[in-house]
Amino acid sequence: MADGGFDPIIGALNTSLNLRLANQNVISSNIANADTPGYKSKAMEFEQTFRNALHSGGPIQVEQTAQGHLGPHMTDPVHPEIYDDPNGVESLDGNTVDRSAEMAKLAENQLLYDASTEILKRKLGMLKYAISEGGGNR
Repeated sequence: MADGGFDPIIGALNTSLNLRLANQNVISSNIANADTPGYKSKAMEFEQTFRNALHSGGPIQVEQTAQGHLGPHMTDPVHPEIYDDPNGVESLDGNTVDRSAEMAKLAENQLLYDASTEILKRKLGMLKYAISEGGGNR
């Protein structure tokens, strides 16, 4: 898990957001290829990867696609396992994407991403309050 400074919750939220983003990319790719003959639906193991990151205390690897993107101070490297979804039912053209199931996964993942961002926003708000106004008597 990425170092969240002095607060491990911020690090956990950072890891969660990065994994949710990676999952969003996998799901979006499936939806984009729903009409591609022979395309095999992909899946990502979010929960196990996140659990491993929390228990290991170490970062998950993220790829830097271009120099200047995601400098070393900003990375929470993410390399979750992405695999062919074994639950996919092959259509006549060999495609295994179930568009309605993928749309449901997309909505769920977006909802969980939004919840994580809201928790992070509130956590940072509490820190800001403690730094600026929460000092009490001066």
